[in-house]
Amino acid sequence: MTDSKTKKILLILSSVGPGLFLIGYNIGTGSVTTMAKSGAEYGMTLFWALVLSCAFTYILMVAYGKTTLVSGKTALNNIKHQFRFGNILAIYIMVALIIGELLALMGVMGIVSDLLKEGSRYIFGGEGFSTFWITFVLVVGLYTLLWYGRYRLFEKILTVFVILMGISFIIVFFMVKPGITVIIRGLIPQIPDKPGVFRLIAAMAGTTCSAAVFVIRSTVVAEKGWTIADLATEKKDAFVSAFIMLFLSGVIMAVAAGTLHVMGLKLTNTVEMIQLFEPIGGKIAAFILIFGVASAGISTVFPIILIAPWLFSDYLEKARDIHSPMYRILGFIGVLFCFGTQFMAHRPPAVMIFSQAFQALILPAVVIPIFILINRENFMGKYVAGAKMNIGLIAVILFSLMTSYFAVAEFL
Repeated sequence: MTDSKTKKILLILSSVGPGLFLIGYNIGTGSVTTMAKSGAEYGMTLFWALVLSCAFTYILMVAYGKTTLVSGKTALNNIKHQFRFGNILAIYIMVALIIGELLALMGVMGIVSDLLKEGSRYIFGGEGFSTFWITFVLVVGLYTLLWYGRYRLFEKILTVFVILMGISFIIVFFMVKPGITVIIRGLIPQIPDKPGVFRLIAAMAGTTCSAAVFVIRSTVVAEKGWTIADLATEKKDAFVSAFIMLFLSGVIMAVAAGTLHVMGLKLTNTVEMIQLFEPIGGKIAAFILIFGVASAGISTVFPIILIAPWLFSDYLEKARDIHSPMYRILGFIGVLFCFGTQFMAHRPPAVMIFSQAFQALILPAVVIPIFILINRENFMGKYVAGAKMNIGLIAVILFSLMTSYFAVAEFL
């Protein structure tokens, strides 16, 4: 590849930095587990839920980014000051998102440590490394990076992890050669009449059309230093982000649908996924899959640890200083939750599915306020939402209510 082509690729990646940051957050071990489980159990019949989730993700990313570009303020700040009971709503969103993300953090790190233990077993034999010490080493590395790093460094690191993750999943797709005709036949939308399908749909929505993504979207757009002059770039960034989310999630689902589903095999946890794929694609495919899923998990942990301090800064209207005592204390508390599944009876995938369904319950509280804000002429000026945006946002509201119902139905 010539230097000029390399520079062009780097320039494109630089222009969609916030989108890649959110891909790193959004496509983690939870997404991989959920999409693989959906493909293994139901083929591609729930692909419609993924398509809708990614389309609505694009709409909401554009909406949250646009309000930040116009107002110059981040999400919770706008909600706090623009609604009569905005203070209460902002606190609810902040607390609910932090709880949901801490649950997700426990699940993500639990899955990553299980995968790396499996990978060490492939390389060195025996039982593999201890999950506790794997977690400990990762936590020390993450907190060191948090202590000395800055947003732009995180963005670059996440870009690398997203690329590695994507390449890994695509390689595995071609190595295991899933049944294409089975995948195509399964694209007919339906809701299978089986126990647990509603919770899985809610989890798919929660992990893709995640409430945290949209609130944090305003922060990463602000961190990029964009203004209303960058509106076209913001929309392009959101589209690239949503499209890559759809593509990678679809590849994972298709691999499971074209292999495990055809063979009648069900998936209960991420390590089991590696063990099921080994006879199909061999140890190399299994190892590449471990590498890809671990990359997805580590790329998710960075943004999750930053979410609590970012939300506090947003709500308290303080500068986002990653080296401030507040950031370092909250970051330290966050990384301690990485050890959560070491002391829990439930396996990490169960914690992840629960946290994703929990995220689906928060979505309406995030969607409805932005719909109101983006239609206020005294707030948005000439940038109020047009007919297409409003139709999209109304559809998102209905979708969020539906997936919230699915989550509640399964919990009950």
